[in-house]
Amino acid sequence: MEDGFIIDLYWSRNPEAIQQTGEKYGNYCRAIARNILPDRRDIEECVNDTWLNAWNAMPEDRPSLLAQYLGKITRNLAFDRWRACRAGKRGGGELPLVLDELAECVSPADTLQAVEFAELKESVSRFLRTLPERECNVFLRRYWFTEPTADIAKRYGMREVTVRTSLFRSREKLKKYLEKEGLV
Repeated sequence: MEDGFIIDLYWSRNPEAIQQTGEKYGNYCRAIARNILPDRRDIEECVNDTWLNAWNAMPEDRPSLLAQYLGKITRNLAFDRWRACRAGKRGGGELPLVLDELAECVSPADTLQAVEFAELKESVSRFLRTLPERECNVFLRRYWFTEPTADIAKRYGMREVTVRTSLFRSREKLKKYLEKEGLV
């Protein structure tokens, strides 16, 4: 089903919107949550909360890219749940590793908060546009989707050590870029 039709279902408050969204984007949203959360029940709850948030937000928003819209909701909910699990001395997934890697560019105390600042977000977006396509995709797969390096290597037909080297070099470039921008 086309995204425009699904969005129209949300706007008309038709419950079929949830079913259609789940059929088209369920696996996509589960993959995002699975890379952040270790528990299957937390993943499912996060995805269900994504549908609820989309239902509640859609009369105000009319997203142009439904997949990105839902992915962002899922990602934010998964981060929130991860923080809650971590506070309860639970956790896992790729997120701790990803945050440690990014701590080289942004101070560790501010890693989670810094991502939310609009200026930093815009600078990182500008930086990503300077990267070659594959390097940018590898960076996004790791630091947006929190995919394990082995999965990224498989996706792009690379060796895992090559992925890690690419990510290291990209982080170094990002650090220099942010220093030049006066953000580090």
